[in-house]
Amino acid sequence: MPPPSDGAERGSAALEFIFVGLLMLVPLVYLIVALGSIQGQSLGAEAGARHIARAIATAEGADDAARKAELVLASVVEEYGLDAGAVALTTTCRPAGVPCPSPGATVVVTLHTAVALPLVPLIPGLDGIASIPVEASALQKVSRVWGLG
Repeated sequence: MPPPSDGAERGSAALEFIFVGLLMLVPLVYLIVALGSIQGQSLGAEAGARHIARAIATAEGADDAARKAELVLASVVEEYGLDAGAVALTTTCRPAGVPCPSPGATVVVTLHTAVALPLVPLIPGLDGIASIPVEASALQKVSRVWGLG
């Protein structure tokens, strides 16, 4: 004997599936896009720090090192789509107290940037909340005969 049919329950499963599916799909897609953006910017920061450290360590002098570092930074900003206004670069040498760069020292390059979250409106004063800070560091040993020509 077939179960009694209730006319009030007909056709709602498809509507519920679409509604719940959209409620679950939209945040999932946003999360994937946001994490992809953060990962791309992280790779850019890491590549920038590594290549700048290498460019400084292989330069022929302090002026050449500064020029190469600027060129590499501009190239990385363009290649990875980093926000040029949010990129900050710090260069130090170890051991402490030696001029940077100098023969036999270890160059430490740190690149700081911030990744803006997608689809978040820019509100003045609250831009720190709508961005994720990203930092990458790289070390490169400078040759003992660096800068001698």
